[in-house]
Formats: sequence, structure tokens, C-alpha cells
Amino acid sequence: MVPRCQVEVLYFAKSAEIAGVRSETISVSQEIKALQLWNEIEARHPGLADVRNQVIFAVRQEYVELGDQLLLLQPGDEIAIIPPISGG
Repeated sequence: MVPRCQVEVLYFAKSAEIAGVRSETISVSQEIKALQLWNEIEARHPGLADVRNQVIFAVRQEYVELGDQLLLLQPGDEIAIIPPISGG
């Protein structure tokens, strides 16, 4: 069994509005695919499905595509959910 770890999820702008929180700590597998990680977050806040195709996902301040790449998480890692920034 893959060990689990606590990571900090940070929500910005629209994703924070949807989630109703700016940050929270969740427990996930230390080895997890990016899309699985998103699915775990979305399961906590189903409204995030609306922005799934627009958000930028960052792990330890590095952008990650929502796909099959394997993430090796460490306890305390920061996962940021950054919605599109609209300019004017």
C-alpha cells in the first residue's frame, strides 16, 4: 500500500469562491497521478468540475497538466488551484 501524506491545497479567485475556502489540508497517496489528485479535490468540492478545463494546477510552484503523469508528493507540499486570469 502506498503511504499517504498531508498536503496543503490553495484555492485562488473563482476556485476559492466555489470551494468556499482559501486553503485546506487533505490526505492523499504520496504517489498519485495528477488527474487522480484533481479528482480527489473535486470530490470534496464538486462545483470545481465547472472550472476543471480552465484551471492551472501547480504542485510545489511548478505547473502540472491534468493528466497521467505521476506526482511524488511529500508531506506539506502545496497544491495550488489557479483559475484563468482574465485581463482587460
